Amino acid sequence: MILAIDVGNTITILGVYEGEKLIAYWRIGTDKERTSDEIGMLFINLFNHKNLDPAQIKDVIIASVVPPIMYSLEHAIRKYFKVEPMVVGPGTKTGINIKYETPREVGADKIVNAVAAYEIYGGPLIIVDFGTATTFCAISSKGEYLGGAICPGIRIAAEALFQRAAKLPRIDLVKPARIIGRNVVESMQAGIVLGYVGQVDYIVNRMKREMKESNIKVIATGGLAELIGRESSSIDIINSLLTLEGLRIIYDKNK
Repeated sequence: MILAIDVGNTITILGVYEGEKLIAYWRIGTDKERTSDEIGMLFINLFNHKNLDPAQIKDVIIASVVPPIMYSLEHAIRKYFKVEPMVVGPGTKTGINIKYETPREVGADKIVNAVAAYEIYGGPLIIVDFGTATTFCAISSKGEYLGGAICPGIRIAAEALFQRAAKLPRIDLVKPARIIGRNVVESMQAGIVLGYVGQVDYIVNRMKREMKESNIKVIATGGLAELIGRESSSIDIINSLLTLEGLRIIYDKNK
């Protein structure tokens, strides 16, 4: 078995693979202040809850966009799983040709998503990742990472309204019944949730025109992919565990 870990700014996702089969996964909050022992014991408790034996983990692969957590995380893996983790970064074989002006600026999560989407669905494609930021990544039919767009995430937008507008409440991110809200909460949900649907469709359509390719598939991933993906007219496939699949594929390419 291998353990795949995707460390995001807000959420960390862990997945256990037996061959190509995902047999367990968890979402936990990303906390840069956790010590290696806190991280290790958290992981062990998650394994115990699923009746999985940590000793059966033969390798660990990590993609992270949170550098401050890496020392404690890597130390925890060594101490509690007795393996040296593979960290996705420069030198890792991915099969993706990065066309960004500065390739090192592309986050590991974006590369991992690109690997998974291209391997599973083929190109050309656009990946929309609903995380702390909402990111759009364009991949050509040749497997080239062309670039993309980065927007504030949905939760950031909702929290900003709550923090900056004295009379606006903190709200749940759910689809409203109508676009013309009849109270403050409905109005905020209409503007944020349905507003992001419009943003996604507009950006995707502009990206498709710039890519100048046919049959471009649009893949949504991330924690809020289901919420926005169900309303969007441009999203073709929702795969909320795309990053874990990419980590497994990259592990296979490098082993």
